[in-house]
Amino acid sequence: MTWTDGSASRTAAMMTRLHESRAVTGLRRFTRAETWVHRSLAWLMGVCVGTAACLYFPPLSEIVGRRRQVVTLHEWSGIALPVPVLLGLASRAFREDAGRLGRFFPHDRRWLGVALRARRREASLAGKFNAGQKLFAAFSVGAVLVMIGTGLIMWFPRLTPLFWRTGATFVHDWLALFMAAVITGHVWFASKDPEARRGLRTGYVPRWWIKEEHPLWRPESEAPRKTAAGRHRTAPDDDRARERG
Repeated sequence: MTWTDGSASRTAAMMTRLHESRAVTGLRRFTRAETWVHRSLAWLMGVCVGTAACLYFPPLSEIVGRRRQVVTLHEWSGIALPVPVLLGLASRAFREDAGRLGRFFPHDRRWLGVALRARRREASLAGKFNAGQKLFAAFSVGAVLVMIGTGLIMWFPRLTPLFWRTGATFVHDWLALFMAAVITGHVWFASKDPEARRGLRTGYVPRWWIKEEHPLWRPESEAPRKTAAGRHRTAPDDDRARERG
């Protein structure tokens, strides 16, 4: 095999990335509280989706049986969905990330424009969370609230008139199908990014991944330092071009 300078440098870069990915190093992306919230939400949502599938698809219903127990598990796992989020609000880091997810900047709008026109993700326009992740978070919060509201109407049918129950059932069923499709897409994108999954498991991500996938994010460990003249060396402000950690 003939080696060239270019191939050697690329191989060295790949080995460096592999070594850094395997080592528990890099920069902190999420705290333990944030990873716990995400893991708890994932389990609760998985139970909701799994039990819903058992209730709506006859072949699964016949295999699982115990419909009353499945209904109870579905109801209580759905009611419990907001609990991890409410507990996570005790964490300052979680509150800060929730604020980031709820704000759109000019680069987020450009990210969406590229995604719609070219059908690709533009990593150079991503802060700690890209625009797609922000939209998914906003949709998830709204959908969960609607599902809980309609689910309560179906859970206690005697408290509401018939047309409320009919409308709640229609919205609950169709929104559940749409949520299943969106969650499938979320899992599919996550399966293509092992470093993002590692960040959710351990809280840490390698520096090269941040530079390539979220270059506008400035973690706290890389906060600007003062120069000899007493001035801060900073990049453009958060609300203009960058998101600070």
